Amino acid sequence: MIDQLGSPGQWEREALNSILLEHVKEQRRTRRWGIFFKLLVVLFMLGGVYAFYNRDLQQPVITTQAHTAVIDVVGEIGVGEEANADNLRSSLKLAFENKQVKGVVLRINSPGGSPVQAREVYGYIRELRVKYPEIKVYAAIRDMGTSAAYLIACAADSIYSDKTSLVGSIGAKIDSFGFVDVMHKVGVERRLYTSGKHKGILDPFLPRTVEEDAFINEQLRVVLNAFIDNVREGRGSRLRETPEIFSGLFWSGEQALNLGLIDGFGDAQYIAKEIIKAENLVDYSPSTNFLDRFARRVGASMGTALSSEMGFAQKGVR
Repeated sequence: MIDQLGSPGQWEREALNSILLEHVKEQRRTRRWGIFFKLLVVLFMLGGVYAFYNRDLQQPVITTQAHTAVIDVVGEIGVGEEANADNLRSSLKLAFENKQVKGVVLRINSPGGSPVQAREVYGYIRELRVKYPEIKVYAAIRDMGTSAAYLIACAADSIYSDKTSLVGSIGAKIDSFGFVDVMHKVGVERRLYTSGKHKGILDPFLPRTVEEDAFINEQLRVVLNAFIDNVREGRGSRLRETPEIFSGLFWSGEQALNLGLIDGFGDAQYIAKEIIKAENLVDYSPSTNFLDRFARRVGASMGTALSSEMGFAQKGVR
């Protein structure tokens, strides 16, 4: 028997095709909804991570009222760090060009870092003070303001800290390791090919020489003298020089006051309220995007853990 649909069994095939097509459509809908919900979960997790890694970061405040600009100088000072010359100069420029800014506070919590980066910031602050004489700059040292961080502080009109802050460490250093004796004991031979007599200077697997030690000490002397010039220029007659003041030692805030390294005790809030007379604080600190901060923090944590496990420290000039 031939029905209206055509040849025998044709309607069964068409019914089966219809069922299969509907099944495919349903699978596609399910897959789309699955992808949608997975994206929601990923976004939710990223939001949580973002909140966690930004929990201690102050967000910029936009205001048309008179205020005190605060710029954080936190952590290592150097290229690739949040506290680098380019970032700090951008923040300083924004603060000084805002007509509502009545004063600038450098909120410092740093052990130091690159003398070059610090001197760039120092020079820029001195330029801005000449260009905008009505805006005073203050440094507020928190836990620590030493080495290159103190160099930056010296560009300010006045420096404040807590009695227990660590201040000073005016000096320069180069640190490395020496594994020569260890290599001899284990029977390892160092093979280093260079294009110049001193190209392997500071190589931890080569012995020191009197000539190279003298050369390194001379470079440190040049850096130290530049540092001393900045401190003397910034502190002027307030600095009470002693034989140890430029020895690399650091002092508590209370001792630093007696030495003329700082001008008094107080934090950013105190300076804004009692000295600048504009207690509304606005954060002009350098900001980086979330992914950069996340990668830097994870990388720093892993690097610190690895260095701690192996007993190594980063070499550099301070």
